[in-house]
Amino acid sequence: MQPIADLAMLLRSMEPVLNPGVFVFSMLTGAEDLAAGDIVASVREPEGLSVIVPEQAALRAGLVLAFRCAWITLRVNSDLQAVGLTAAFAGALGQAGISCNVVAGTRHDHLFVPVERAQDALRTLQALQSAHSGS
Repeated sequence: MQPIADLAMLLRSMEPVLNPGVFVFSMLTGAEDLAAGDIVASVREPEGLSVIVPEQAALRAGLVLAFRCAWITLRVNSDLQAVGLTAAFAGALGQAGISCNVVAGTRHDHLFVPVERAQDALRTLQALQSAHSGS
């Protein structure tokens, strides 16, 4: 399937899904024993490698937990050059008082929200999709 760039189509096709489990943001310094397969996402920063991993993997590796979160995937195949999708869902979540950290994959957007607000975030995203279903 071709990536979608049209904002109206992206919003009506978001299909947010809550992935099972609890995830954490942490930073690797190099001494940790963490399997590469446990890393959901990573970003190299001057201070070290920031990672998102399942909470249990982080605890086993002795990582400092910077942020416990739930992982929501938007199943729409979004074009990496699409304009407005991130602003739309970030705005809706912001209006609901829900923080959101976003990682764009090649095909999907991945949202990391506070674990205790996971269901609220999912409902907010579903409402945003429903509001645009007639677009």
